[in-house]
Amino acid sequence: MTLRFSVLASGSTGNAFYIETEREKLLVDAGLSGKQMDQLFAGIDIDPRQLSGILVTHEHSDHIKGLGILARKYQLPIYANEKTWKAMEKSIGKISIDQKFYFHMEEVKTFGDMDVASFGVSHDAAEPMFYTFHHQGKKVALVTDLGYVSDRIKKTVEGADAYIFEANHDVGMLRMGRYPWNVKRRILGDSGHISNEDCGLALADIIDNNTQRIYLAHLSLDNNMRDLARMSVDQVLQERGIAIDLLDTYHDKPTPLFEVS
Repeated sequence: MTLRFSVLASGSTGNAFYIETEREKLLVDAGLSGKQMDQLFAGIDIDPRQLSGILVTHEHSDHIKGLGILARKYQLPIYANEKTWKAMEKSIGKISIDQKFYFHMEEVKTFGDMDVASFGVSHDAAEPMFYTFHHQGKKVALVTDLGYVSDRIKKTVEGADAYIFEANHDVGMLRMGRYPWNVKRRILGDSGHISNEDCGLALADIIDNNTQRIYLAHLSLDNNMRDLARMSVDQVLQERGIAIDLLDTYHDKPTPLFEVS
């Protein structure tokens, strides 16, 4: 078995991502309740007791809601950078010192037979970072919660075999929607979330012949629709001569486990 993964949940109501090799099983974020997290794992027939650890991207509640509960229940180590630890400690409750680990930005950590590289993103959190996962020459990139995709990020994630990539909102829906202007400005800003079109433009620069699968992630319930996201991103890619299937993620159910071959 090479890399296998599932997007357990994705969106403003909660985010969680699972990835495994034959030897290691990792969770990134636990943004739903402990009960919901258990149900998501049951949906892909994975026992959370077998996890090697939980990696944290940033301290927003839709990424850490069930973190403390899950870690205490199954005695799991948590990995986050120092600023994220400080920002989230009051929210996740007491964590034993032997479960608390640092994963610094722009660092590579080895978990058994899987290397995980962290990279910083522009988002309104203490020190937000996301990850690429490497095993036997295969690469999976998790890229959400960012206001824009810098050239540095593109270089970091280019040529992956699979992407979980943010397509948060349709700009027209957001501008015309019910959110107050200060929230709209935050989402549209450089520390907010990227739009369907910006997702397509970034993907056009980074995918190559290795890329097998793309999941559009962190879709807004209020300012986007799955069909619209796929159509908008696909249109940008087709304009650049790129044809590839775009797959959905969900707020409340996991995607089937996908094996990167």
